[in-house]
Amino acid sequence: MKTFADESGAEWTATAHEEATPRHHGRWYLVFQGPGDGELAMPEVRWQTRETAERTLRTMSDFELRRRMHIVRERARLEEGASPVDGAPPEAMRARTSANAG
Repeated sequence: MKTFADESGAEWTATAHEEATPRHHGRWYLVFQGPGDGELAMPEVRWQTRETAERTLRTMSDFELRRRMHIVRERARLEEGASPVDGAPPEAMRARTSANAG
């Protein structure tokens, strides 16, 4: 568990929660706890054990934690950002383009 401040000085905590699943790998995932927002999960960041999660969070920079916290806040539509404007769920696939990069 690690506490850090966002750009406005509000305190956030990055921690790991265990998913209730029969698999033994990747059961622990990243969760942010902030003022008034409750908990915001980032399930794509996973660890095998609580010890590994705690060690990783202790060594993460505040910059990296803020960056990831903004991603989950955008997904939850708590701040402006990369979430779709048309109201599509964040996990919706984007349409392929026919642009040629070459």
